[in-house]
Amino acid sequence: MSSRIPVRRLGQSCVATFRPRTAYWVSSNRAFTNSSTRSAEPKDVDLSNPILEEYLAKRKPNEKPERPVPQTGGLSTTGLFKQEYETSGYRLGMTPEELEALKEKNKQRDEEVAIEKEKRLHALRLDPVPAARRSYERQLVIKSLQKRREGKTLRLKRTEREMVYKSQDLPTTLKKMTRLMHQIAGKTVEEALIQLRFSKKRVARDIVKGLQLARDEAIAARGMGLGAAVDPETARKEAALIKAGKMKKSERTTVYLADGTRRRETKEKGTVIELRDGSKKTVTDPTEMYIEQAWASKGPESKSPEFRARGRINMLHHRSSKFNVLLKEEKTRMRVSEEIKKKRANKPLWLPLPDRPVTAQRQYCLW
Repeated sequence: MSSRIPVRRLGQSCVATFRPRTAYWVSSNRAFTNSSTRSAEPKDVDLSNPILEEYLAKRKPNEKPERPVPQTGGLSTTGLFKQEYETSGYRLGMTPEELEALKEKNKQRDEEVAIEKEKRLHALRLDPVPAARRSYERQLVIKSLQKRREGKTLRLKRTEREMVYKSQDLPTTLKKMTRLMHQIAGKTVEEALIQLRFSKKRVARDIVKGLQLARDEAIAARGMGLGAAVDPETARKEAALIKAGKMKKSERTTVYLADGTRRRETKEKGTVIELRDGSKKTVTDPTEMYIEQAWASKGPESKSPEFRARGRINMLHHRSSKFNVLLKEEKTRMRVSEEIKKKRANKPLWLPLPDRPVTAQRQYCLW
């Protein structure tokens, strides 16, 4: 075979060529016919489409087709059942008033179920291990009963309020932050805000925002500083009277604070207390907040290259730090002042040694 057919023709000889025995064609006025029946002339066939002609007659020439709006199925939307049939507790023959009351009852029940579900979801974060919490509380109760007395620390926790605020990481060094913490430690929140307002440090503006946030959180979460709360209605009335000229500014009962807010001004003389450093201070509101402790802590540090001449690289250190404040009320300093006075009053009087001759020592040197 290879001697009679060239090699390049071998593949072509294996391909089978298909040729139909009969030919078919389509004509506008003829049906599909075969060559065997082509001798008989067919009749004219009606190819008109009334549905298409009606659609083309109604359709405007410049109108574009729009996407159909999807409709979600349901028992009430599809028309199989009425919407009332899906209401829990519905029965045939109910009056409109009874149906409305039933819907209101089901709505209230759904709200209660949603609240319970929200509580369960929050419980996963607030009380993740209830058994461990109950065991810990039981141990605390047993320990308190064994002591048979209430410690000073627990008594102060119940009578005095405090809150610790920790800020976010701020772009400054620990040394600069520590200088500002030493500046506001021991001052009231309003005095600290005034000191930070006039500070030349750029990070002082961030500390002002954090200190205001700590004060608001202490008021809302711990109930601190409520003695200096402002009555907005009273402040509004006094502002209207001052504007009308019926009241002097010195006669108003509210004054502005460092951050622009207002607080009630008391007419009491106040109580003079003694601080730990020996200085004196007059306290008019025992619930006023002050900064008991203020300290700075180191934050994360990052590095970045600085490309210099002759192919050299300097590594830049980007440091961060955060500040922490412990807020307490003035009643705590009043208690500490009383303790200092009592300790000084109970201290025994110092007496010098009696004047008597020394007999137990030698009168000559040993050398």
